[in-house]
Amino acid sequence: MIIVNVKDNESVDRALKRFKKKFEKTGVLKELRARTYFEKPSVSKKRQKERAVYKQQLFVNENY
Repeated sequence: MIIVNVKDNESVDRALKRFKKKFEKTGVLKELRARTYFEKPSVSKKRQKERAVYKQQLFVNENY
């Protein structure tokens, strides 16, 4: 269960933003989307490799 303590004089929008950030960190929504359809392990590994290559290229290009 996610608990967000609202401080004095804090707007509801700001508290809601903190709640959304905590909820996103738990990874519940990401897991739910992943479970909506079956993905073969080979396809999953290929997608992870492509993502890693993309991130690495971003990192290399950022340093130049």
